[in-house]
Amino acid sequence: MFMNNSFRSQSVVDHPAVPAQRVCLYLLLVMVVVGFGCSSPRPITGGKEADKPEEPVKPTAPEEPEVPPYHPPAMAEEISPYLTYSIETPYADIPDTPREFRGAWIATVDNIDWPSEPGLPVKQQKMELTAMMDRAKSLRMNAIILQVRPAADAFYHSPFEPWSVYLTGQQGKAPEPFYDPLQFAVKEAHRRGLEIHAWFNPFRAYHPSADGEGGLAPNHIKNLHPEMVVRYGSYYWLDPGQERVQQYSINIITDVVRRYDIDGVHLDDYFYPYPLRKSNGEHLTFPDARSYGQQGQRRRIEDRSEWRRQNVNNFIQRLNTEIKLIDPHVRFGISPFGIWRPGYPRQIKGFDAFNRIYADARKWLQEGWVDYLAPQLYWPIEKQSQSFPVLLEWWHQQNEKQRHLWPGIYTSKLNARADAWTVQEIERQIEITNHHRGATGSIHFSMKALMENRDGRDALSGLYPEEALIPATPWLDDHPPPRPTAEVLELSDRYVIQVEPKRDRGKETAVDMDPRHWVVKQRYGDQWETSIHPGWKERITLPPSNGHRPFTGAAITLVDELGNESEPYLVREVKIVTE
Repeated sequence: MFMNNSFRSQSVVDHPAVPAQRVCLYLLLVMVVVGFGCSSPRPITGGKEADKPEEPVKPTAPEEPEVPPYHPPAMAEEISPYLTYSIETPYADIPDTPREFRGAWIATVDNIDWPSEPGLPVKQQKMELTAMMDRAKSLRMNAIILQVRPAADAFYHSPFEPWSVYLTGQQGKAPEPFYDPLQFAVKEAHRRGLEIHAWFNPFRAYHPSADGEGGLAPNHIKNLHPEMVVRYGSYYWLDPGQERVQQYSINIITDVVRRYDIDGVHLDDYFYPYPLRKSNGEHLTFPDARSYGQQGQRRRIEDRSEWRRQNVNNFIQRLNTEIKLIDPHVRFGISPFGIWRPGYPRQIKGFDAFNRIYADARKWLQEGWVDYLAPQLYWPIEKQSQSFPVLLEWWHQQNEKQRHLWPGIYTSKLNARADAWTVQEIERQIEITNHHRGATGSIHFSMKALMENRDGRDALSGLYPEEALIPATPWLDDHPPPRPTAEVLELSDRYVIQVEPKRDRGKETAVDMDPRHWVVKQRYGDQWETSIHPGWKERITLPPSNGHRPFTGAAITLVDELGNESEPYLVREVKIVTE
């Protein structure tokens, strides 16, 4: 048992001898107290088992030692049922909680990241995915972006589209034994305190790398509705110029929003395809003459390029609206090509996404149709014509509605090629982002680069020195959850904080009575440390000291699914539990 006498307020009382005739009365009183309950700490070993996630395939840490229940003394009338002492947690000194989006893409198309190859045993698929989550957690990251629809197929149990060939090796074939990969991913991500955003490709219908057995499944969109699909080079593409195509993809995405506890919907830079060339070097025209003849004339748009941009704009605006109608707390984000147009700003050269793939990403940001934009700034800092910090500043200047700006970082350039980047380049880009007034995080492409030993795997371990919450999204919900309640128990070798949300039934918030995270700011001596824990936890264990500094206080806050943080519960009392 360790004690910090300077913080204790209890006193020891000497008890006189008890007359024999009072013994029976005392025994009767004890029987009443024991039989009907007395004030004691809540059992730490219990919990709402039905609400807790199942154990992961690969546990990240051994189970915490069980805390024995506390048994009060027999003479309950004259001796306190537990020993307590007071501490003072100074409100003015409590540090702010760090905020930063730290994400990574997990690409499934062509098995870039996961699974490592098609048709792996289910157990190995699960182990690979949870290993990625464990790696993200160990790096103090807080989000993954999982590709669940690479090409009109599904990495989840879809009532509309076939199982992905990249999952099972045959399009339309379910995993055996059956499991739902997205459901599994959501459970395991939230168990670790990670956000999970579901990544969709809205219009790509077939990728030439999909060479599994059996070809396209009978329920693939090309077989069910060939009039909605066009061929472009070796690819099949849903035609964005058809209104029924747009509604079809919206229905696919909103089905997932309804059925899965995802934190975000994510699209990348693929709307219209990047232009292909014929054998003679000429650009291959995207075959949408029929839909342009019907829709373009009806809308009186003579410029086909402008018509295509309007198709993409309409789709994005409608998708954002329909997501929010289903669940207003699901964030919608897009990761466009990093250059809007050459010459913006003046020194920038390169691909014209506005005029070649018909993506007006500046408009999406300026109109507030997205909750976050993650432009793919896949160039080094010193490259004058495509400079990372110059482009980051330009995107910030377009962000009139102050949506989240989380640039994509090309971590996969840590490779063995001649033009490979160094870890220092990645570190500097993270540092530039963190110090930029308009950026609140970043996303790594891709998780595979964080898993492999590229330029020294451990060199990446210092990217994020402390844990951080994802930035709040006040335009969706800015109501903080109620202040939680907590009690702190002192054991022989640790402190245990038992946490519980305050049930304020008169004020519904995004937390909906269930926290997404707990933030514990523990004080050792006069120094603070911050730790962030998954919301399903009911107890949090702290060490008794930090080196030579003893535990001197704590503040606990509750965080909802949009990052709103409650007022802190200040620890004023510690209860001693004898083991």
